[in-house]
Amino acid sequence: MAVARRKFLQSRQVGSLLFLLCISTGSAATIRYSVAEEMESGSFVANVAKDLGLEVGKLAARGARLVSEGSKVHFRLHRKTGDLFVKEKLDRESLCGKADPCVLHFEIVLVEPLQSFRAEVRVFDINDNAPIFLNKQPLLKIPESTPLGSRFPLQSAQDLDVGLNGLQNYTLSPNAYFHLHTRFRSQGPKYAELVLDKPLDREEQPEVNLTITAVDGGSPPKSGIAHIRVEVLDVNDHVPQFSRLVYRVQVPENSANGSLVATVSATDLDEGSNKEITYSLAQNPETILQTFQIDSQTGEVRLRGPLDFEAIETYDIDIQATDGGGLSAHSKVLVEVVDVNDNPPEVTVSSVSSPLPEDSPLQTVVALFSIRDRDIQVGGKIICFLREDLPFAVKPTFRNSYSLVTDRGLDREEVSGYNVTVVAMDTGPPSLFTETVIEVLISDINDNPPVFQEDSYILTVRENNSPAIFIGKVHAEDLDLGENAQVTYTLLPPKSGDLAVFAYISINSDNGKLYALRTIDYEAIQDFQFVVKATDGGFLSLSSQVTVRVVILDDNDNRPMILYPLQNGTSPCNDLVPRSADVGYLVTKVVAVDGDSGRNSWLSYHLLKATDPGLFSVQQQNGEIRTLRQISERDPMIQKLIVLVQDHGQPVLSTTASLNILLVDGFSEPYLQFRNPSKNPTRVNPSTKYLVISLAVLSFLFLLSVTVIFVLHIYQKVKYREKFTVQEHFYDDCNFPNNLVQGGASGSLSQPCPYEMCSATGTSNSEFRFLKRFMPNFPFPHGTGEAKTEACSSLPPDSERNRSQGSEDHGRVSDNCM
Repeated sequence: MAVARRKFLQSRQVGSLLFLLCISTGSAATIRYSVAEEMESGSFVANVAKDLGLEVGKLAARGARLVSEGSKVHFRLHRKTGDLFVKEKLDRESLCGKADPCVLHFEIVLVEPLQSFRAEVRVFDINDNAPIFLNKQPLLKIPESTPLGSRFPLQSAQDLDVGLNGLQNYTLSPNAYFHLHTRFRSQGPKYAELVLDKPLDREEQPEVNLTITAVDGGSPPKSGIAHIRVEVLDVNDHVPQFSRLVYRVQVPENSANGSLVATVSATDLDEGSNKEITYSLAQNPETILQTFQIDSQTGEVRLRGPLDFEAIETYDIDIQATDGGGLSAHSKVLVEVVDVNDNPPEVTVSSVSSPLPEDSPLQTVVALFSIRDRDIQVGGKIICFLREDLPFAVKPTFRNSYSLVTDRGLDREEVSGYNVTVVAMDTGPPSLFTETVIEVLISDINDNPPVFQEDSYILTVRENNSPAIFIGKVHAEDLDLGENAQVTYTLLPPKSGDLAVFAYISINSDNGKLYALRTIDYEAIQDFQFVVKATDGGFLSLSSQVTVRVVILDDNDNRPMILYPLQNGTSPCNDLVPRSADVGYLVTKVVAVDGDSGRNSWLSYHLLKATDPGLFSVQQQNGEIRTLRQISERDPMIQKLIVLVQDHGQPVLSTTASLNILLVDGFSEPYLQFRNPSKNPTRVNPSTKYLVISLAVLSFLFLLSVTVIFVLHIYQKVKYREKFTVQEHFYDDCNFPNNLVQGGASGSLSQPCPYEMCSATGTSNSEFRFLKRFMPNFPFPHGTGEAKTEACSSLPPDSERNRSQGSEDHGRVSDNCM
């Protein structure tokens, strides 16, 4: 029945205090609530959204969460409704012990933007603990001669509740010898003393049994009992006497175990065993017994356990001195714990915004944290700063709360993340500090354009390349990350706007590899350039450009082409040489060109075949044909030469030129056109034939244009001048007749025929270098028949030397082979 009644009273008490809620208006910075202990998990506490002035749903939108000062969170926040609930059953005694009031602190942190609110919940005590005596059957030995009014302190009852629910009073069972007197300690629970009302008589009653009851102030009240056995001793006339009734000492909280706290001393006037005094810590709470110890012989009180000013500031120790006869006396030792700075500041990080965009503006909140120093009185002022020089700063928000903000610009390409060391230091003495590392990662934005490795690129490709051949690569680096660093390459036309380059080149947009789209001919194009644009993949893309020049390398793919003597595939050209020519006489010159360049266009000339190999030589560098010896009468009149012209490329390409040289006695010698007596005429390379035809057509068009311009220019000049009457003479043919020479030694021709005379210089005898038919014959103004002498532009350099000797009788008549 007693157990059932106690459960009923307890449930009734919990029901009456099921919910206590109040919002404190004492501080605008902290929201205060209160609840009763032992509330079940899920019990409603308050609506936080309403108290914060936020709309329903804002807590969920801003990611609200609770941050407790300790490692354990006692409440739960419903984000959608803003209701605050008890997470688990609260036991005030385990949370705060004897401390009153019992307050649980926490923060309500909101993000986007980052914001926090301080809140505290006071846990009210309910009467859920009954007073108990640690010693259920204490024994008191009292001499029968004890005077009336003597007091005997009893063991204090322990009640874990506080306030009215704690220990309030003691009651004693009815008896004839004692009554109860309740006393108070400066620190600790009340204790009772037995006061002797009637003299004891051992012979009448050697033992007295009493029952003491400790009652708390709860509703209904709870109680605990102990059975006291009083043993009446024989007469011992004197009790021990302490030197002081109260010993006051101060002990630093960092004193080591075994440190001397105080020394108590008591004396007894009796003799023998009744004079021997023993000291003990009788009738003291458990916390004192765990913290202090006393030497029973010397009375030295020493530390048994650690002191903590933040937990208990003073101790009231009851010292008992007992003599050999069982008489005892009591004294007090009041121990004041002196606070020292032995607790470094504690840093609690509430929230961190990481990663942080590198373009975050100054004063952007990165983290929120709070600092608490348990040594409030001696710790002094708290200083908070950063260990290193970083682009962040600590900014106080309100009491003991701080925010970490950006102080300078961020650049992820330089530093991708920071370990920010926050130092919280008190001023001591001694000064203690705590370091807390907050990791802040920097996220990338597209703030770096791609950068090419070179200012410009020069690539080479050999002509006659295969289509789609790889010719080179351009590469650009972007210091950003992810899509911001993905580079795409595109082709842009050059500044000249020539889009024809796109017919030759293409680029891989992913890796910048360049390919030649088709076969390139060096003779058509020697180089070209274009622009490559590199664009990154950022939201606002950045780009850069570089100029690429492609140089075509020549291949030896063109044979030498003979310009003179013209190889028309019908009959070779004929050159006349007087038999009186000296050694080294310049006969003619083979002129050839090569469409290639460099070494591929260097030509050399070689005498491949000759009627008389010892009569003529060919200069290897310039193709000049000269006599090696004097011409004799035995030398055949017709000398056939085949000259090999080859370049210096790899592989070597060559072509041949055929020509006939006629050995004549003078300018009266006939000009004969000799045909190749071979039955199978030499075949002309078709490609050479087409090339010669093309050159001839181009030359004709060029000469025609020059002639028209020249005629128009002359016409403008002569239209105001006196006109000349020009008599034109034209001749159908100027071929030599069968009769080669007429007129004997005069050397005149049998028929009048106009010629353009080109004289060669540098020979010992006068000669006519070339005799070319000159169609119109204009009379001179004075009626003279003077011939006009002109230098041929196609002559070799030695022709100037031969021209100066035009007054000699020896000469040579040559067909122009046109």
